[in-house]
Amino acid sequence: MAPGGLPRRVHVGYAFGSLATGAFGTVPGLLLLPYLTDTLGVAAGVAALLVLLPKAWDVLVNPVAGRISDRTRSRWGARRPYLLFGGLALAVLFGSIFAAPFGAGPAAGAYVAVAFLATATAFAFFQVPYVAMPAELTSGYAERTRMMTWRIAVLALAILVAGAVAPLVRDAAGGGVPGHRWMGLFVAALIAVGAVGAFLGTRSAPQGAVGESEPSLRAQLAVAGRNRPFRALLLCFVVQSAGVATILAGVQYFADQILRDPTTGPTLLFVCFVGPALVVMPLWSRVGARLGKLAGLVAASLILAAGGLALIAAPVLPAAVVYLVVAVLGVGYAGQQVFALAMLPDCIAYDTARTGRRQAGVFTGLWTAGETFGLALGPGLYGLVLAITGYVSSSTGTAAAQSDTARLGILLGFTLLPA
Repeated sequence: MAPGGLPRRVHVGYAFGSLATGAFGTVPGLLLLPYLTDTLGVAAGVAALLVLLPKAWDVLVNPVAGRISDRTRSRWGARRPYLLFGGLALAVLFGSIFAAPFGAGPAAGAYVAVAFLATATAFAFFQVPYVAMPAELTSGYAERTRMMTWRIAVLALAILVAGAVAPLVRDAAGGGVPGHRWMGLFVAALIAVGAVGAFLGTRSAPQGAVGESEPSLRAQLAVAGRNRPFRALLLCFVVQSAGVATILAGVQYFADQILRDPTTGPTLLFVCFVGPALVVMPLWSRVGARLGKLAGLVAASLILAAGGLALIAAPVLPAAVVYLVVAVLGVGYAGQQVFALAMLPDCIAYDTARTGRRQAGVFTGLWTAGETFGLALGPGLYGLVLAITGYVSSSTGTAAAQSDTARLGILLGFTLLPA
């Protein structure tokens, strides 16, 4: 085994956690905004705030989760207890988001906001330790890329299953409030499997050295601020996360109003977006080995942006061509994820070499805060576009008829804005 190498079972076990991160990162961004506007009757502008604010809260709580996990000492190590207990809490709370105990209307919207806030907090205590682990499991530069390749492959599978199957579960259960309740239980089960799988799959992995973290958020920001590569990578990833989240938020609306296929359209869009990622992941890994991670990240970003711009012509394109362009988006998305996440442990290792202190929790706490903010910003921006262009909400579980201006907003929010 190469220096810093890890057994394949650890690669697979660690990657299992992406079932949880992929499900939570995908389904709220895909279905929560349409759930609020088309099932609970919440106005688009208000719905945008209800989706944005709870996840924006993670900008504050994620660094706290990183600091707490840095200081944790247990027989399971510093990170693994959070994989189990944080992951199971995340599963239970996720199911509660779609429980709808107050039916439709303002009270229902307020309940969703509170439940989503609690779920986002649980997610912080799962995700931050999870993302911190690779920097402590191995010191190998190339080994981190291999770990991320496995992780992103499972992440793509999780997004495919959660994003494509969740709408099918909702529709099979009758749609509306009952359908969303069953969908919430399905995704909660998927999260629980990922959390338990990651906990058990990493039990034989080396725990690695966990250094003492900085005592305050201000001190953490100061540490990160002195790491120029980390600052640049984080800013890039926040913007990219917002773009991808905008695409996810618009899938249901795009399928309803542009493709005129509300039944199979969302599932086909997801398969075309995520399916190619499962195929091209090894190719992106080879690109990184040959050209470098930075060049690979730039290339993937340009591919995704070009695909988004091309989709502006969707109203006049055959549906088959639209799905093909969405597949191109998926190729770019896969590369973005692989290289950004592979470069993060390198930035942490750079800081350790520069300062002599290993503070993975500090950097991953800020990283996941930025990523979560980007993922929240996307639906918020999309909801704002809907509000500006006059989108009409509904409490029937079926989208209302929309004006040409609203349909233009749906199109531009899905294509030009993320590009």
